Amino acid sequence: MPVRWIVVGALVAAASFVALTMSDRGPLRAESCSATVGETRTRVDLEQARWASLMSAMAVERGLPPRATTIAIATAFQESKVRNIDYGDRDSVGLFQQRPSQGWGSVEQILDPVYAIGKFYDGLVQVPGYEDLEITVAAQAVQRSGFPDAYAQHEDRSRALASALRGFSPAAFSCSIDPTGPGDAADVAADLDAAFGPLAATVADDVVSVTPSGSPELISAAGWSVAHYAVANASRLRIGSVSFEGRTWSARESDAGWVASTATGPAVSISTG
Repeated sequence: MPVRWIVVGALVAAASFVALTMSDRGPLRAESCSATVGETRTRVDLEQARWASLMSAMAVERGLPPRATTIAIATAFQESKVRNIDYGDRDSVGLFQQRPSQGWGSVEQILDPVYAIGKFYDGLVQVPGYEDLEITVAAQAVQRSGFPDAYAQHEDRSRALASALRGFSPAAFSCSIDPTGPGDAADVAADLDAAFGPLAATVADDVVSVTPSGSPELISAAGWSVAHYAVANASRLRIGSVSFEGRTWSARESDAGWVASTATGPAVSISTG
């Protein structure tokens, strides 16, 4: 058989396989997330969404104001583009490009995002009046960067992400993902507890329910912070849908974002089915 016919046959077979795959699963989405708050719309990829949502959750656990989350995200945008990188200037590594030689910890510790975020917040709360400082000034007080004004350029998008992820802008954070199949509800509950601290989540079959607590005026924000975190990590945790306060986000219809639904009750409902 001539070589050209072998090549053509292989291409036809490959095209048929792709068509079958597409028909079984539907077309793959260009995965990304976005926060829309007022006139500001900020788009991030799934890795950036994961770490920004973790910064938000850990600030909630520590009882820090949304301003702290904005400062952390802005700093990470400047230092690493919100990526957990294992390289940098001199011995800098991680989300915030923290340096072992400057006392931030070992390379292994700094490359653990939970540790790195915790150390950043440890430094931030030591800055007098950081809540009222310009974001770039507060960030510089922690980082001691050679470019002290560089953090300012990330202020608007970081504020939008923080407002959404902290729950003060309901249904404002959404991700468009390619569904990867059912996850494990127990794994989702454990991940939420690790990020936010114990949430007293309940697991029934494939559904995780989280009832937000706190002062009446903050209960809605607390629920939306959990709901948005779940969406930000839906691809990784294989979450199928998230519902809260009459809105639902679905992995299979994720391009539509949050849509009106019949979801009722005070709990955030996260389904892995």
